[in-house]
Amino acid sequence: MPSELKKLERRRKAQKHLDEISGREEHVLVVHYSCESFYDRPEGQTPRVTSIAARNYSSGQTASFSIHKIAELKGVAFADIDSEYDKLEKEMLKEFFEFMEKHKSYDWVHWNMRDINYGFPALEHRYRVLKGKPVELDESRKFDLSRALVAIFGNGYIGHPRLIKLMEKNHITALDLLDGPGEAAAFENKEFVKLHQSTLRKVDVLANILGRVIDDSIDTNATWRDKHGIHPKIILEYIAKHWVLTLLASIIGIGSGIYSIFF
Repeated sequence: MPSELKKLERRRKAQKHLDEISGREEHVLVVHYSCESFYDRPEGQTPRVTSIAARNYSSGQTASFSIHKIAELKGVAFADIDSEYDKLEKEMLKEFFEFMEKHKSYDWVHWNMRDINYGFPALEHRYRVLKGKPVELDESRKFDLSRALVAIFGNGYIGHPRLIKLMEKNHITALDLLDGPGEAAAFENKEFVKLHQSTLRKVDVLANILGRVIDDSIDTNATWRDKHGIHPKIILEYIAKHWVLTLLASIIGIGSGIYSIFF
């Protein structure tokens, strides 16, 4: 179990990154993507990607990349998307990584996009599978809003699923937004437009939440103590960690007391 000092350190780090983001809003992108289900995959293939959206936090302008848009541009009929999926997906990912190359210096705010199941590594791997060469974004440019909220407000700041519960708590409408199972079902039903609309809605929601966190108007279940990272154990842990300084301070305090009595 993490110590209270470690939690405080994580909170300060997350808050510092948020402060940096708020100071360069024009160079912040909020990103999200949809794909087929990454569960129930006994052969371990990486889920196929359906759509990606990257929204500029300051302007609200959104760059989007989707299977059905690529199919339209390539003259592929909707009924033929499934048989041409790999080619269309490769072209979509090519466009996305070209966009990333142009915005490598930006901060990329995301929600749990951190592993091979779902995240930047999954997008990179999927493009490699399709014989493409992905751009690898530096870790310092990635900001996981989901983890940051836990670091700032604590594990119990909201119920699960956290994004949906946070939306409900803050009265953010869920128009067009699909949850994980909903996205998986939409993929199976080849509802690519619905998936794309959900992806666009999610970057809008994430940008909304980011703004509320930055201006300290986000509503959560966190207590005042959770929000400010104050816990009695911190004092005890600090004393244990810095016992030499504590002992020295005690000696100085005792010495000062004796001096005041006799002199």
